[in-house]
Amino acid sequence: MGEETESARSRAADDAAGDAAVEAAYRLREDAEEAKSDPAVQEEWIRQSNLIYGGLGAAGLVVVQPFLTTSPLDLTATICVVAFAVAIPLLAALLVLNRQEAFRRQVTRSRLVSVAKTLAEGASFVGLTAAFWHISLIAGITFLLTAFFAVGVHSAGYTKLEYDGSFRARFRRTTGKPPAA
Repeated sequence: MGEETESARSRAADDAAGDAAVEAAYRLREDAEEAKSDPAVQEEWIRQSNLIYGGLGAAGLVVVQPFLTTSPLDLTATICVVAFAVAIPLLAALLVLNRQEAFRRQVTRSRLVSVAKTLAEGASFVGLTAAFWHISLIAGITFLLTAFFAVGVHSAGYTKLEYDGSFRARFRRTTGKPPAA
């Protein structure tokens, strides 16, 4: 009977801890949603997007250029060219859209734009990977692995910067009163 009581207490403690974690996650999500509506945050996203789209578009133009005079293309070169044929127009459209977003000082919430962003960035990644693979199998694999590592580095750094212990305090609405010490 003592083991059953201990087991029941342990389950109750686990349930309470789980409920507290879920509640904290919901609070953090609400805080993040509130922060996303901050105009300063949106302006920074627009600046970062301009850097990303401009860089990927320029890289695509440079990488595709040697293939313009080469015929026939092998498989990796064909993948590279087709991927950038998808990416470059989308990246150009997204750059122009970013100018409008900057003018209006807000980001669009269009699903079509979200799909275009994903498609443009994904096609650019495929195109760059295929270009490195065309040069050398080892270079292609190295680029692929390093790119995944780089995403992890960016995610870890971004999370540490944006969602550290002071996250909620940075985005609380002020009431005009000085904060209590």
